[in-house]
Amino acid sequence: MTRRTTAVAGITVLGPVTARDGAGAEIDLRGPRHTAVLARLIVARGRVVSVAQLVDDLWEDAPLPRDPVGSVRTFVSALRADLEPGRPPGTPPRLIVTEGPGYAFHAAPELLDSARFESAVAAPAGEGDPAERAVTTLRAALALWRGQAYADFPDASWARAERARLGQLRLSAVERLGEALLAAGRPAEAVPDLDAHVTDHPWREEGWRLLALALYRGDRAGDALAALRRARRELVEHLGTDPGPRLAALEVDILRRAPHLDPPPEGPAQGVHDALTRAAAAWGPGIGPRATLTSTTALLAGLAVHGGGPAEATVRHAATVAAAEELDDPHLTARVITGFDVPSVWTRPDDPTASAQVLAAAERTLRRLGDDAPVPTRVRLLTTIARESRGSTDPRGSEAAAQAEGLARSHGDPALVATALNGRFLHCFDRAGLAAHRDGIGAEILALGVRHESTTSIALGHLIRLQARCALDDLAGAEQHAHALIELDRQHERPLIRVFVTWFHALRADLRDDPHAETRYRDAARLLGDAGMPGLADGLLALTLVARRLRRGEPADRLGSLGPLGPYEPWIVPHVMLAAGERARARAAVRALPDPPPGHLIEVLWCLAGRAGLAVGDREVVARAALALGPAAGELAGAGTGMLSAGPVEDHLDALRPEPTP
Repeated sequence: MTRRTTAVAGITVLGPVTARDGAGAEIDLRGPRHTAVLARLIVARGRVVSVAQLVDDLWEDAPLPRDPVGSVRTFVSALRADLEPGRPPGTPPRLIVTEGPGYAFHAAPELLDSARFESAVAAPAGEGDPAERAVTTLRAALALWRGQAYADFPDASWARAERARLGQLRLSAVERLGEALLAAGRPAEAVPDLDAHVTDHPWREEGWRLLALALYRGDRAGDALAALRRARRELVEHLGTDPGPRLAALEVDILRRAPHLDPPPEGPAQGVHDALTRAAAAWGPGIGPRATLTSTTALLAGLAVHGGGPAEATVRHAATVAAAEELDDPHLTARVITGFDVPSVWTRPDDPTASAQVLAAAERTLRRLGDDAPVPTRVRLLTTIARESRGSTDPRGSEAAAQAEGLARSHGDPALVATALNGRFLHCFDRAGLAAHRDGIGAEILALGVRHESTTSIALGHLIRLQARCALDDLAGAEQHAHALIELDRQHERPLIRVFVTWFHALRADLRDDPHAETRYRDAARLLGDAGMPGLADGLLALTLVARRLRRGEPADRLGSLGPLGPYEPWIVPHVMLAAGERARARAAVRALPDPPPGHLIEVLWCLAGRAGLAVGDREVVARAALALGPAAGELAGAGTGMLSAGPVEDHLDALRPEPTP
């Protein structure tokens, strides 16, 4: 047999994993384990995969051979010979390179069909009619697909996330093609593919919107309304949720034949940002209900962490959990619930309704699985209960957090301990004065993250410590954590980090009496408004400005200039009334004040309550505030957020405590 000397010219992963030489002939990769090694290295996208990890992944559900490490090295050696047959002896390989404890796959983008696909769908339209060029580009990109990505390895856990990522980009590309055809004035061509698309993926609201619009522009208004009715039925029956506002608005616009639905004279192809935005609304790659639900969960978790809108991801996760429960498989439901393992650093949920739904589902699933459930599953379900009950006075959340931590520590998995510690952190706000305790939790999470190279735990640890060091009046220490967070964002694209760091820098400027501090707060609030975290954003600017003026001895401004008061209205309004000279109304408002809920802002809300009580002569409220704030003497009120401050707690205590009797 003549030995092949032509190097690999193309590798396909958008379907079965294959390699071809320059003549187009398929390269024999010898066996499934060899192919698995190649696929596993490609999935890593240039990162090093250790030999130990390759052993775990290749034999994850099979008995190990006598010498698994030797087997891996044999597979790699054979692959190098097959992919680079003409490489001179003694020269280093170019494709599968040895780095540190393992191997990495280095290849030019044009070698991989997946890279060519991503490059094509992200490319600008170029010269000529942008819509027509987008149609041509997207059709060529979609033609690269020959089935599910990494189709040879449907059950391999190491391929799951990458398969889901590529699958979501494919679905987004189908929708972008439909949009490009609409922009090009060819709605009839868009209908067949979009109809097939929503039939296979009925949870993609953007697909339904484009199909209805294509039908309408093809003079099929009745069919367009029928498609929207189909969308409603699918969403209600399978997800238990009504169509979103865009679909509802489209139905109304079609009924009244709104002029803006008519085709534009020309329209540019959508950029990659729009594709990723639509991917945030994705509902799985359509590979069966169980795979769809678990893949969707992984996607939503990634979007929440990387800035795709945590609130939207949370709402959609709640719907995904509800869909999983309908299949009556508690093990599947547990995977869907716990797959959304997104750390929380704020004690007020973004969507209380969605959190309550996930909390209830976690409790039901935990009961159904019982004590025989694997420890990691129990820990993650208990942590979900702790996480979704944050900010509540119900003791169940803190009990679940303590149970999760105990189980995780006895189990010995560091990643599990870090997960459980996040639940514990969220329940360390039930009383004032716990900043040092939270700092210790953050330090342990950070150490676990560094030791086991978990970017998520490292970021969470730095955020917790930034907040805690601010509360402890250690701005220099907080600044060190802010620098580390900025570097994490630069390396790993965690845009939500920028929100917290920007607010911290505004707080630091304020505490240094920067005359532009209030402007910096307002700029930070605009950044927060785009971050998709309403639980954090709602009312925060107003509270920040009132706390700042309280610290400086200035009256609260009129309501109009403060912006929405959000959940902090009961504590802000008395100060606004006092600033307006409405003492009687302020006294009534103070009398009706509830105790502040557990959370990051418990100290600053007690300061506002106590100071308002002092101003109107309500001794009972003053006494309650002084008692609650006592353990926080030595801290900065509100600075445990890393975002705002009402000044030293001790200053407020000095004002609230009664003068000693001579």
